Amino acid sequence: QVQLVESGGGLVQAGGSLRLSCAASGRTVSTYTMGWFRQAPGKEREFVAAINRGTITTYYADSVKGRFTISRDNAENTVYLQMNSLKIEDTAVYYCAAKWVTVPTILRKQWEYDYWGQGTQVTVSS
Repeated sequence: QVQLVESGGGLVQAGGSLRLSCAASGRTVSTYTMGWFRQAPGKEREFVAAINRGTITTYYADSVKGRFTISRDNAENTVYLQMNSLKIEDTAVYYCAAKWVTVPTILRKQWEYDYWGQGTQVTVSS
């Protein structure tokens, strides 16, 4: 079992930055694909970014490309989401997700992930 705990959310003005962290425990997640998703009020959960187990490949939703950066520190068993140039529409609960994979794989669908964190709220104000 893998436990994921997100942190780093908060209230920020538009144009500002936040860095989310996802700390994993229970197992080493170096062999896991890790992803970030978000869910805004009244909307479905959507894919934000993913990073494969080899840390070579990343993938982003078009809405955050160029503004968000996903990274991982396998020694710390932690995944990060650096969010810059935040917009009001980035307001959502952000979730970290993990999936054990045998080969480097990018996953973009919710159902592909086995483990989820409890989420952290990000609110962007004008």
